[in-house]
Amino acid sequence: MLTLLSAMYLVTRTASAQAEPIRVLVTGAAGQIAYSLLYSIAKGDVFGKDQPIILVLLDISPMLPVLDGVVMELQDCALPLLREVIPTDKVEVGFKDLDAAILVGSMPRKEGMERKDLLKANVAIFKTQGEALEKYAKKTVKVLVVGNPANTNCLIASKSAPSIPKENFSCLTRLDHNRARSQVAMRVGVPSDSVKNVIIWGNHSSTQYPDVHHAIVNNHGKEMSAFDAVNDESWLKGDFITTVQQRGAAVIKARKLSSAMSAAKAICDHMRDIWFGTPDGEWVSMGIYSTGNSYGVPDDLMYSFPVMIKNKTWKVVDGLVINDFSRGKMDSTAAELVDERDTALTFLGA
Repeated sequence: MLTLLSAMYLVTRTASAQAEPIRVLVTGAAGQIAYSLLYSIAKGDVFGKDQPIILVLLDISPMLPVLDGVVMELQDCALPLLREVIPTDKVEVGFKDLDAAILVGSMPRKEGMERKDLLKANVAIFKTQGEALEKYAKKTVKVLVVGNPANTNCLIASKSAPSIPKENFSCLTRLDHNRARSQVAMRVGVPSDSVKNVIIWGNHSSTQYPDVHHAIVNNHGKEMSAFDAVNDESWLKGDFITTVQQRGAAVIKARKLSSAMSAAKAICDHMRDIWFGTPDGEWVSMGIYSTGNSYGVPDDLMYSFPVMIKNKTWKVVDGLVINDFSRGKMDSTAAELVDERDTALTFLGA
């Protein structure tokens, strides 16, 4: 009898000690990136192994039947942390009381579509979602924009949610960061976790600048600069950069579909680092609000910088020496972002 009472007490105590569920939104939830992402979130890979989750899945009305299938699969995974799954096509349901929002859905570029038309369509989407964040979400919500053009979509969402701090918004360049890290690791012949402190500067586009001037490689027990470890400056300043810049297009050409598995992994990495922080002495890349930066990047952009994260707050890594080669590439990607922003802002007031 005592054993039974003790067991009942332990169960009650464990249940009461467990954290309150957090509400996590994924948009474009019937799409292929979300399909690769949702399981990892629901089983605790992102927000912690003791953090219950309420997953909110938002997509457009025609995708609701597909979303029902995704919900069934999540239920069938029998994941103990997953307390509820809410499929919806309504922003007032999707954005209510959110702790985290992962905005994957966007208008993809279609054949024959002009860039300005793509921007116009996405401004409308991310203005609506920003306004929904403003109206329904917690002011502490952490927002990650994945849908392309991610940097400018993130800027539009943040401008449409003025009472949520700009620092709470970020866009995904972690996929590019992971690609750069992996390319260096393969070239040297070491595991990817032996490469740290690569940087992605600027836009998540083909103008991004993958920079390894400050990267460190643990080359079979000996720490050295990436330039020394690779020992091929022409590759690091040439094919390495273009490979990372054009990797998304290469995946599409091979798969006839865009990156999903690797994008989902990068989303998990990005959000986990926001939640739990970056390791001491290491930084990661993410698109953040540029105003006040020390690297001469124009204000009022979402631009990818190296950041360290502690207590769910990022800080740009300052004081890195920027040579002329890097300066030119950083300025080039900034110019593209200024052009995107200025075009998008003409549609924001429309």
